[in-house]
Amino acid sequence: MILKNKTYFFFGIISIFIVTFFCAILIDPLGMGIIPYFLFSVYFSYSLGLLIGAIITKNFHTLINFTINSLRYFVGVLFIFSGLIKLNDPIGFSFKLEEYFGPTVFNIDFLIPFVLPMAIFIVIVEVILGVFLIIGYKKNLTIWSLLLMIVFFTFLTWYSAYFNKVTDCGCFGDAIKLTPWESFTKDVVLLIMITFLYFKKNIIKPLLKPPIEKYVIVFSLISCVLITYRVLNHLPILDFRAYKIGDNIIENMRVPEDAPKDIYEYEWLFSEGDETKKYITNGEYPNAKGDFLGVETKLIQKGYEPSIYDFSIEVNGNNLTDEILSEDKLLIYISYNLEKFSPKAIENMKLSAEKAINNGFKIIGLTASSIEDRNVFIKTNSLSFEFYTCDETALKTVVRSNPGAIVLKAGKVVDKKHYKDFSDLNFD
Repeated sequence: MILKNKTYFFFGIISIFIVTFFCAILIDPLGMGIIPYFLFSVYFSYSLGLLIGAIITKNFHTLINFTINSLRYFVGVLFIFSGLIKLNDPIGFSFKLEEYFGPTVFNIDFLIPFVLPMAIFIVIVEVILGVFLIIGYKKNLTIWSLLLMIVFFTFLTWYSAYFNKVTDCGCFGDAIKLTPWESFTKDVVLLIMITFLYFKKNIIKPLLKPPIEKYVIVFSLISCVLITYRVLNHLPILDFRAYKIGDNIIENMRVPEDAPKDIYEYEWLFSEGDETKKYITNGEYPNAKGDFLGVETKLIQKGYEPSIYDFSIEVNGNNLTDEILSEDKLLIYISYNLEKFSPKAIENMKLSAEKAINNGFKIIGLTASSIEDRNVFIKTNSLSFEFYTCDETALKTVVRSNPGAIVLKAGKVVDKKHYKDFSDLNFD
């Protein structure tokens, strides 16, 4: 269509140059380079040219088609992106589901043993529905499924935001962090878009012929299964956390001296005669007369928060985090729960520990399990190193494997491995 209409074509070409120049020259502090912006500009220019051309020619049928199909591609791509990000780290998403099912949120503990298969199923469905929508396959089933899914997620994010239960919904894994209210807003926008698609689903036409669309679906499904198998038996393909290879844990925990602090608002109550008066300050004691009744604090501006804020190594009640992490050569075996320690990992751990010792590495273990449990574990498996205490949530964040291992040199992560890959740990 765009090539058959000079109006559409003209505005399309103009917008390519404008958008590419604006993004690549004026916004490229993001460091993406010109190619990603150019590819975006091609699609954007097509859409813009179609929109302007439809308005000028008063072809409102084309305008409606443009709107619905733009929503279709946007929603489809967003669901695929969101699904793939979580598919990259299904264990992390399962931890988030476990948090929702736990006693502090919905208190449905009987579902916790099934969080991992549920997480895998949800993210694969998310990806496949996105593919379905883009290619226009079984549009009634697809849009109804998307509608039900987004209604459910909208409720979850509203609940998290309103009751301040879960600080991060995990919509985009660790790649993009959203506050509860940002997550809720995002889901409301998606709900509106999918509702539009529902009422105008007759406009959605298949992009591919029947034999080809089935090949695309099968390819998408097989790809999801292969990715799942890969990340469950090793580690996430992309690591977005502050413990990834190349990061320095010590530096990621450090708070700069000039970093902005949390700003609180203090609401003071005083009894002055027959009246109760309220004074609001930023922390200083108010110049008030009468009897002090109480004070409430309210966070009005969040200060600087380091990318790592909950990681610590405790030995006999003493915090030795900096001292231990500063070791020139350090191998840490991590198991957030020794009762869930994979028995298959014992032999791999012993062999890699021997190799590490031969290369001059200090070895420790980190766990959230009790002292009694770790002593039994060490004795039962005849281990030559000690397990120290660390927060369970922090350990789950460090490595998505129980056990897992990280190799540090003066706090810098030089390697990280799933227990199946302990033999490949780099000690050079």
